[in-house]
Parts: sequence; C-alpha cells; structure tokens
Amino acid sequence: MKQLIFNILAFFYKPFAKIMPFQTFRYIACGGGNTLLDIFLFFISYNFILNKQMVHLPFLTISPHIAAVLMAFLVSFPTGFLLNKYIVFSDSNLRGRVQLVRYFMLVGVCLLLNYICMKLFVEYCHFYPTVAKVLTTVIVVSFSYITQKKFTFKVKVER
Repeated sequence: MKQLIFNILAFFYKPFAKIMPFQTFRYIACGGGNTLLDIFLFFISYNFILNKQMVHLPFLTISPHIAAVLMAFLVSFPTGFLLNKYIVFSDSNLRGRVQLVRYFMLVGVCLLLNYICMKLFVEYCHFYPTVAKVLTTVIVVSFSYITQKKFTFKVKVER
C-alpha cells in the first residue's frame, strides 16, 4: 500500500519537481487530503450530527463548533500520524513511539490553536463556522509542517 501511494504521488509530482522537493509535495498532498477529510468531518458533525446544537455533558457544555472540531480530530489524528510517519517523513530514524509522543504533543498544541482561532473567528469576528475552520486550518497547517519537519519526524544525525 505504501509503495502504491508513493507511485501515485510520484506521478502527480512531475509538474512540481522544479519548484519543490518531493517531501514537501508529499506533505501537501497527504496533509491536504487529511485536512480536507478533517474539514468534511467537521462540516458533517456540526451541521448534521450535532445539528448546530450545544453539547451538554454532566459537568460541561461545549459549543457545537468546538465539539465538531473534537469529533473530526478523532479520525484525522490517527490518519495524519500514519500518513506522516510512513509517507511524508519516512526517512526519519526516530523510534515510532518517540514520533507518536511528539506527534501527540504537536497535535495538542494544534488543537489549542484550533480552539483559540475558532473561538476568535466565530465568537468575536462572527465568521460562519466552516469559513472559520478553513482560515484556522491555514494557520495551524503552516505551524504544523515546520514543527513536524524540525521536531516530530526529524532525522537524527548519527555520530
């Protein structure tokens, strides 16, 4: 399966070969696909599962746009980790559990950024939640790529 994905990405990479490295293209393709999945799941969760209603838990009430972010996260976290580990940053020589812990920490920071941006855009700027999610995604993805390349899936130099 991994080789099939690499072959498909290599085919579509040809027109971009002169402007970006293959790893960057893989990140854009895999991250873009996972991001589209995340936005789609957010849209479905917000509009159809939650019906734009507050989520009342025993000790907490969560706004529908924040609950939808969390629901989408339950799917996009494992798919994102697997795509990054095996397709995008496959040359990383860090142990898998180290990558997973670092990825989990990064995703925690990204969730916090998602939360802050969604609160800001929806509740203070009065943007429609799906538009707010797209804007938030641009901010979070930029931060995420740099952090994954330099920290989560870095190539450890052997001495």
